[in-house]
Amino acid sequence: MGEPALSEEIGCLSIIVLGASGDLAKKKTFPALFHLHRQRFIESHDVHIFGYARSKMSDDDLRNRLRGYLTPCKGCEETHEEDVSKFLPLIKYVSGPYDADEGFLSLDEEISAYEMSKNDKGGPSRRLFYLALPPSVYPPVCKMIKKFCMNKSKGGWTRVVVEKPFGKDLNSSEALSTQIGELFDESQIYRIDHYLGKELVQNLLVLRFANRLFMPLWNHDNISNVQIVFKEDFGTEGRGGYFNEYGIIRDILQNHLLQVLCLVAMEKPVSLKPEHIRDEKVKVLQSVLPIKDDEVVIGQYEGYTDDPTVPKDSNTPTFATMVLRIHNERWEGVPFILKAGKSMKSRKAEIRVQFKDVPGDIFNLKSKGRNEFVIRLQPSEAIYMKLIVKEPGLEMKTAQSELDLSYRQRYQEVAIPEAYERLILDTIRGDQQHFVRRDELKVAWEIFTPLLHKIDNNEVQSLPYKRGSRGPEQADKLAEKVGYVQTHGYVWIPPTVSAV
Repeated sequence: MGEPALSEEIGCLSIIVLGASGDLAKKKTFPALFHLHRQRFIESHDVHIFGYARSKMSDDDLRNRLRGYLTPCKGCEETHEEDVSKFLPLIKYVSGPYDADEGFLSLDEEISAYEMSKNDKGGPSRRLFYLALPPSVYPPVCKMIKKFCMNKSKGGWTRVVVEKPFGKDLNSSEALSTQIGELFDESQIYRIDHYLGKELVQNLLVLRFANRLFMPLWNHDNISNVQIVFKEDFGTEGRGGYFNEYGIIRDILQNHLLQVLCLVAMEKPVSLKPEHIRDEKVKVLQSVLPIKDDEVVIGQYEGYTDDPTVPKDSNTPTFATMVLRIHNERWEGVPFILKAGKSMKSRKAEIRVQFKDVPGDIFNLKSKGRNEFVIRLQPSEAIYMKLIVKEPGLEMKTAQSELDLSYRQRYQEVAIPEAYERLILDTIRGDQQHFVRRDELKVAWEIFTPLLHKIDNNEVQSLPYKRGSRGPEQADKLAEKVGYVQTHGYVWIPPTVSAV
């Protein structure tokens, strides 16, 4: 897993979670910090964690709120209580508003007092601010950080992590980027998209550029289409009002699925340096053609507007399928089908690369389906290749099967880290490879903003679909129209873990 991150640097680290009383902080941010601490990537003698929010509570109140979310990982159940008892005392809470001086003055005093207590070690102090907050308060919070809470030691740093959504369209995103960019250098800003921290997404670069097998196949000569799919089997219960402001395209497609598309479609970077990788991602996005109206299907599950926080006449999509086309030498003519939906038949996220039919087919394979390379991001992480093989027996019968790398079976002793663990550790290390650069964000919004404005103006209507279905029928018809061939009668079954 590598050496603990902080052993490479001398000095103390302050991690400040703004919005500490909110759902994101307690469900994702603090648990990620706990697991990094448990694995000694951050250590008690080097780090202190500060929670900041408007709620009035004590240090112990916050610690008790978090305790139930600090769950044990695989294989560390026996030491879990001890791990929690070492971690919770590192957390201190400061209460204050997000747009007034007094709260941030108090926060700076607490951080500075901690840094002074560590001065006997020498070395720079480092301050990492994690904004687990709505984007609407980013500008005032960033102004307060810049005014009162920047690192004051020579050779140290201040970094700011901001969560999505980064605006609602191109103009609002650019306005937000400009406001934050006037306060911090691009090297200090970490725009987090947790999908870039997922194990199987991180594996994409290795699969594509470390295996000779894929290099000659990964182009329009061999690939018919690419599907990038995100499905949830539950609706917007409990967050209908928030979701209705954004919808499935802003929530999932414009960021998560588009980031995955970049890694699937990009050219090989010059090196693994963050800027070289992000340069190639931007080139892909710049090559995406405008989305055609007849290559979009949006939907809304029946009962969505029953939520009292959702307007009865809402056109906000809870489902979307669309085709993106990349106008370059490698991908000309290959449709990239992005699909996301709530209240669907199943829960999964996957990348499905479908190859063209075999030329000169002597086995009558069309009825059996095509070769597909599938990367299953969640649940049951796996990489498998759907192939045609001979069925066992005396007759020449073919069937579809798979070459399968299922992580749960192959890596039984390895705990797969959560995306937030990896990304927070990258932030501490100063590695921006898995974070979204400003120019990348701008091009992403340029692709989607025209369509989003049409939906907002009711020029494109959401089609109804039943809960627990595949979404509107028109979505499957669109995928079929652009070349996707569905395999009937084949189901991938995750291998069971057997004792050795």
